[in-house]
Amino acid sequence: MPLRETLAQVDADLAAGRIPVAGQRLRGLVSSFPYDLTLRRRLAEVYRLYGDAAEAGRWMYLEEDRSADETAAFEARYGSPGWRMKALAWRGPEAMAASPFAERQLAAVREACTKDLGHPVDWDDPASYREGPDEVPSAPGTVGNVLAGVGCLVGVLAFLAIWVKGVMALFE
Repeated sequence: MPLRETLAQVDADLAAGRIPVAGQRLRGLVSSFPYDLTLRRRLAEVYRLYGDAAEAGRWMYLEEDRSADETAAFEARYGSPGWRMKALAWRGPEAMAASPFAERQLAAVREACTKDLGHPVDWDDPASYREGPDEVPSAPGTVGNVLAGVGCLVGVLAFLAIWVKGVMALFE
């Protein structure tokens, strides 16, 4: 789906209260268009609806008008430069950034990671900044974790309902 159509669908999802779907669409767009800071800003707005300051800070990290509290929450959740590089989902040279501030932010994260790991790292080579397990850190009460838990619970309950209905049919 083209960018304009996907953004229209994001707006429709938000208007209908389908916030997780809107967030998923925006994450896909950020992945496809990593240099577009307006997409990152919109994704931060979705996370603000959930009250997830760390994720809002993650997606506003390249913006000069970012919130200091959200930035601190992002840096706390993604505690090392390597995890921050992965979380920022950037590809290509920092010169592709839409603003001088974003370019400086990206360079600072990459340089901190290079210093931390003791070897050069590259945005296009995630293996160069991998520090250990591939898992991104998260807090237990984040929206994503809560939604995943609820989804699992709904799935188990649906399975049990179908199973009970099947067992009951055997005794009819």
